[in-house]
Amino acid sequence: MVFDSIGSSALDWAGKTADDIRTIGERDGSILVVPVGSIEQHGNHLPVATDTILVDAIAHLGAERLVDDVPILVTPPFWSGFSPHHRSFGGTITLDFDVMLEALENICDSALENGFDALLLLNGHGGNRSLISAAVSTIGDDQSDVEVLGLTYFELASQFVDDIRESEIGGMAHGGEFETSLLLHLRPELVREDDMEAQMYDEPYELGTKDLHEGGPLSVYRGFEEYSHSGAIGAPELATAETGERIAERIGDELEALLTEIHERNA
Repeated sequence: MVFDSIGSSALDWAGKTADDIRTIGERDGSILVVPVGSIEQHGNHLPVATDTILVDAIAHLGAERLVDDVPILVTPPFWSGFSPHHRSFGGTITLDFDVMLEALENICDSALENGFDALLLLNGHGGNRSLISAAVSTIGDDQSDVEVLGLTYFELASQFVDDIRESEIGGMAHGGEFETSLLLHLRPELVREDDMEAQMYDEPYELGTKDLHEGGPLSVYRGFEEYSHSGAIGAPELATAETGERIAERIGDELEALLTEIHERNA
């Protein structure tokens, strides 16, 4: 999954020589992108690597638009996330919070020795949000000469997704219309369209999260079995490849704009 396409993109850290990486990192305004995903159940219709596949694809989608003008590289994705709330369904490989934080710190500390001016931790799993925020602070404190940033990619869609979605609020949750549409566009062979059992997101607290794109200020911990019998939440039956293509292109636009701004601020 991770290394089967090495060298297919000019952005890939893993396909470069050490000299190539140093040369890119030492250019003014250079950016290192580290995609961070997870391995966790996504119901009966999506693979456990959904978050990792999608965040890796989105990282490349945004960065590839700039590769001729901006010194930028994308590392192989960090494939395991913080996912204890999914364990009851099986299929999940999770890390302890402090173990994952330390691993990300180690990865970034060593990668940044190659001279990069900015680091973007691009997250693809909701359960990683607080950890990514912590990593931005700890890595940033250690790397005073580097601008360190963190972003959860699907939050880029919040400002336009209402123009695209077919589902009501609650339909674009875990394994719902959003993620299923993106995989139907990017990796349709991995989607089991005949087994899309899911429940709509039903968070009882008014201040809680209602959807991937309707977050509330209240954090609540529950195992996923309290939300769904299948492990999926939302309306995957409304997903289409066309919707996924529209979402991907718009997120690509947003990420391209952010990466351009990061480069210009650090050049």
